[in-house]
Amino acid sequence: MTRPLIITDCDEVLLHMVVPFRHWLDETHDVHFDMHERGFGEALRHKDSGAVVERALVWELLLGFFETEMHRQTPIAGAIETIQRLSRVADIVVLTNITERHQQRRAEQLASHGLTLPVHWNQGGKGPPLAAIVAERQPSVALFIDDLAEHHKSVAAHAPGVWRLHMVGEPEIAASVADATHAHARIDSWAGAEQWITQRLAEGPAPVDIDATQGVNP
Repeated sequence: MTRPLIITDCDEVLLHMVVPFRHWLDETHDVHFDMHERGFGEALRHKDSGAVVERALVWELLLGFFETEMHRQTPIAGAIETIQRLSRVADIVVLTNITERHQQRRAEQLASHGLTLPVHWNQGGKGPPLAAIVAERQPSVALFIDDLAEHHKSVAAHAPGVWRLHMVGEPEIAASVADATHAHARIDSWAGAEQWITQRLAEGPAPVDIDATQGVNP
């Protein structure tokens, strides 16, 4: 058994993403991004016609942003300092939904802001890869931080003993994002979250919600 473990998302938890992505779309692609739309299905529209951007093009634009524009991303308020303090009492890894070819670039991006952390890339639900990380490291207690409700549901199903903190660090969208029902808490600022995280790490593993584990895919 090792030290406590924090598994954190990157975009909208450690670094701003949707705001610089919106600026880039507007400047370079004449695309308007309504950040208050749920999902990208309706959120991206061509400025000249108002037509919804085709799903395939949305994916291309996201990949394009991570290929060339990651330098636009800046830290969420308090993220760097808080993670550095928490690293004194816990191991910290990043679990981020990007492609494999962006894994090293993301690690370098975070290092440029003062966070030298292991980065795990993923596509889809984060429950299975998080469970694998926990199984490998065998921490005394683990805690997960993410801005998307779907990942809290996935982690609750695949690693129910992990504490789950819902954090939407981007102020421009936080108010329009509903609480993740499978998270143990919702705190959108690192100033407010640090004490909660420290207390959970001291408590030991989270109580298991049996209902959340029903119907888990192998």
